[in-house]
Amino acid sequence: MTKSPSALDDGRAPGEIPLSEIEAILAGRHANPFAVLGLHKLGEKYRARCFIPGAEEVTVLSLSGTELGELTCRHEAGYFEGLVDAGQLQPIRYRAQRGDVEWAVTDPYSFGPVLGPMDDYLLREGSHLRLFDKMGAHPLKHEGVEGFHFAVWAPNARRVSVVGEFNNWDGRRHVMRLRQDTGIWEIFAPDVRAGAAYKFEIIGKDGKLQPLKADPFARRAEMRPKTASVTSPELAQVWEDQAHREFWEKADHRRQPITIYEVHAGSWQRRDDGSFLSWDELASRLIPYCVDMGFTHIEFLPITEHPYDPSWGYQTTGLYAPSARFGEPEGFARFVNGCHKVGIGVILDWVPAHFPTDAHGLRDFDGTALYEHADPRQGYHPDWNTAIYNFGRVEVLSYLINNALYWAEKYHLDGLRVDAVASMLYLDYSRREGEWIPNEYGGRENLESVRFLQKMNSLSYGTHPGVMTIAEESTSWPKVSAPVHEGGLGFGFKWNMGFMHDTLSYLAREPIHRKHHHNAITFGLVYAFAENFVLPLSHDEVVHGKGSLIAKMAGDDWQKFANLRAYYGFMWGYPGKKLLFMGQEFAQWAEWSESKSLDWNLLAYHPHQGMRRLVRDLNFCYRSKPALHARDCEGEGFRWLVVDDADNSVFAWLRMAPGEKPVAVITNFTPVYRANYRLPLPHAGKWREVLNTDAEIYGGSGKGNGGKVQAVDAGGSIWADVTLPPLATIMLELENNA
Repeated sequence: MTKSPSALDDGRAPGEIPLSEIEAILAGRHANPFAVLGLHKLGEKYRARCFIPGAEEVTVLSLSGTELGELTCRHEAGYFEGLVDAGQLQPIRYRAQRGDVEWAVTDPYSFGPVLGPMDDYLLREGSHLRLFDKMGAHPLKHEGVEGFHFAVWAPNARRVSVVGEFNNWDGRRHVMRLRQDTGIWEIFAPDVRAGAAYKFEIIGKDGKLQPLKADPFARRAEMRPKTASVTSPELAQVWEDQAHREFWEKADHRRQPITIYEVHAGSWQRRDDGSFLSWDELASRLIPYCVDMGFTHIEFLPITEHPYDPSWGYQTTGLYAPSARFGEPEGFARFVNGCHKVGIGVILDWVPAHFPTDAHGLRDFDGTALYEHADPRQGYHPDWNTAIYNFGRVEVLSYLINNALYWAEKYHLDGLRVDAVASMLYLDYSRREGEWIPNEYGGRENLESVRFLQKMNSLSYGTHPGVMTIAEESTSWPKVSAPVHEGGLGFGFKWNMGFMHDTLSYLAREPIHRKHHHNAITFGLVYAFAENFVLPLSHDEVVHGKGSLIAKMAGDDWQKFANLRAYYGFMWGYPGKKLLFMGQEFAQWAEWSESKSLDWNLLAYHPHQGMRRLVRDLNFCYRSKPALHARDCEGEGFRWLVVDDADNSVFAWLRMAPGEKPVAVITNFTPVYRANYRLPLPHAGKWREVLNTDAEIYGGSGKGNGGKVQAVDAGGSIWADVTLPPLATIMLELENNA
């Protein structure tokens, strides 16, 4: 018996799919909906199939509005199919009806892929340097229709859908196409507009539905406590920073004055009602403040999206998205542009060492340990209860390296300060014996992480020569700031954590005891030029019960202020770039809290206003005198004048630069006024007192040298009798060579 040409044994017409496939589509279990849904050519005819929940009737239309045919409802849940008068494969729309309600749906399954073979090749090789233009959600006019293209890496998933407001968060509506060679899932979602919340719905290889995941490449996110990603237009910013960028592209950062103001964007200042300032409001206040104060750079604690305010941004769930706390991403671009127009650089605190385990984040992204190591001895961070990136995976390296390039490319950022580098370098970091896995040679060095940092630095400098990368690295790992081709990690600079800890420990001691700890100050010069150093007085030193900088100083209130003024003068005269955390420039008494504004009311009091004036003058002095900055990272720019006067706790050195007037820096770390202190100097003649931290304008006692000292040549030895104010630093600049 022969089969009827018009029907199959189970009652289906030719081209109609089995009920089992329909049920798989309705249940969201179909392995490849692109193979059945949309428009398909069958012989000489064209058949359309669609799933539109709630529809009772469906008519197929071309993009121009021409009716191509009506479809038959094969399942009351909203599955339709039928022959249409298409003429060729093309994108199609549906006119759906239910009673007297009518709506239009453009079929996502009638569009071809957006990614191509070259993307696949570069992705597999790990050399794709513009993933941020391919992955995530991007507005696109594809095959004549406006919409958003979505792409996400989930190689072990059975099914990935993009869900959002545009499909009622229904994972059956926009099931994505798997690119087998790369594990990338993609779909073009027509008619999706900017500003739509979305996530990815993922079924793991075990068949279990995962928690909805935010987009790892999302360029915008919802305001916490919401956690969805948000479709965003391509960043539109008219950049006016060509002069700024050209200067830094040609400059040797090591020989430029760099003085950094470290800022937590959520607590520098707030509105009167306690809410966050927007980027535009921050720009109107923070940029003029930094210009007036003489800072060359603003370094933000992480401003990428994060769910938990007290993490300060260090537990980020959206590395590509400026936090919604401060407005839309364009606001941050305007902020950077405004900084650059007045010559201020912007540095972002960047966290590639670990990520939080929030359900909507990267943890077990496709039902497996994808971004992190599966073994907790490698993938769990005991200090922060976070997950550690798997630096051995090409795709994870590409994700992170592309993020570093993204901020320089899209937002014109001037640099990245890389957080917690020490935790990345050692496999046994914060781990006991048996809690870590040695490297292939049996050692404790994390070779995969080293290769990542080297590649990130090489590509950052190679692609954007004007940027700088700065490592927060607290161990003695060699060549952190040496070029990769010389065996280094390739950073531009390294935080000098030893300087911070040694000097703060010294200044916490009563002055009478400091002579017994003289080497806490001198020891730092043994290694001061082993790296390109930034001297940090950072947020880490003024939280978690450590107290503010002014509170750390020894003595009564007058001595505390004098100690801190002397310390700042000492630090700005010390070799290395400078970093100061917000609030410390006016000696805030309270420990920093991320939940409220700084105590700006203190500026009504002379000691606090004096401290702020001192930091301002130090910045401009440091910037205007090449001797203080042009050889910050080279031994030829430093020479001890007085190194062993432990009894008086006096330190003096010379800062130099070729062809420039030398500057002598002298610090008296006791409250004893010292008249006629015999100071050796390299040149006879007048030396002008260009800075004195004991000046009355700064809140000091007003002791000093009347503006200058005279150095004399006494038969081969040159010296000057100098007045050393109590607990103070003075700077002397040679006026002439007599």
